[in-house]
Amino acid sequence: MKRLLLRTTAWLVLLASGSLAAHLLVYSTSSEGTDLDHLQRFNDGYKVFSLTLPDELSFCGEPVPMDRIDVRERLDRELLVNTYWQSNTLLAHKRANRWFPLIEEVLKREGVPEDMKYLALVESNFTNAVSPMGAAGYWQFLKETGQHHGLEVNAEVDERYNVEKSTEAACRYLKNAYAKHGSWALAAAAYNLGSGGVDKQLGRQKKENYFDLLLPEETSRYVFRILAMKEIIRNPERYGFHLRQRDLYPPYKTRSLEVRGPIEDIAAFASANGTDYKTVKLLNPWLREAKLSNREGRAYEILLPGTGFHDAMAE
Repeated sequence: MKRLLLRTTAWLVLLASGSLAAHLLVYSTSSEGTDLDHLQRFNDGYKVFSLTLPDELSFCGEPVPMDRIDVRERLDRELLVNTYWQSNTLLAHKRANRWFPLIEEVLKREGVPEDMKYLALVESNFTNAVSPMGAAGYWQFLKETGQHHGLEVNAEVDERYNVEKSTEAACRYLKNAYAKHGSWALAAAAYNLGSGGVDKQLGRQKKENYFDLLLPEETSRYVFRILAMKEIIRNPERYGFHLRQRDLYPPYKTRSLEVRGPIEDIAAFASANGTDYKTVKLLNPWLREAKLSNREGRAYEILLPGTGFHDAMAE
């Protein structure tokens, strides 16, 4: 009994000391000092810098009027937001390395300026997020808008999540907007506000240039958000981002399989093709259910992991 009492007492002492140690971890290990000493250590150890803006900037080959005070301040705001939201911008760098090559290829094929790849980055940060309004995919298409521009959107197939097809649809939208407004900056604004909304503002304000318009807050910031991401992605070290090539997410190594009939069970289909359900869904997020009815016998290109796929993911 005495021995048991001694053991219990020892455990209580250890628990108490452990609790005290855990409590003390909340506090700094530096000396207390005065408030002035503490402030001096803070100022010596923590620095936040204002940014130097580029003297010249263009969007899709169109010059940005960097000599205007409002333009400089609007750009400065978006550069500050994206420079000091470090985690988000680091992820943007990493994901862009995976998706920009495919998007650049489609943009070139469709005759749309390469700068529009930053529009997709700003829209979704290359995540398959769904907006409160129901916009989905990297290009954030609403269901009706996606369907209008050639995407299949239903319970089993949603091509808003197909990066290549949704990029093609975005190109159709942007080319139509450019043909209507005569400016890629206005085309980008139309992507956010709608062509009708841009038309309304052009008519009301008797102007023809995006940078001359007073627009709703989101659209007023929109092109500047694209410009800021373009500037930071192209000049990362200027804005304090240091990434090694091996830190970037590599493009997936895949092979394509054409399917013209139904897939009764995607898990079984995956297994029969040497992979698993999770991987098929990762590479083909446009497949929205666990099956593909395909009653019309349409041809679908399904991506499967290619040689070195899992190695590439681990790089």
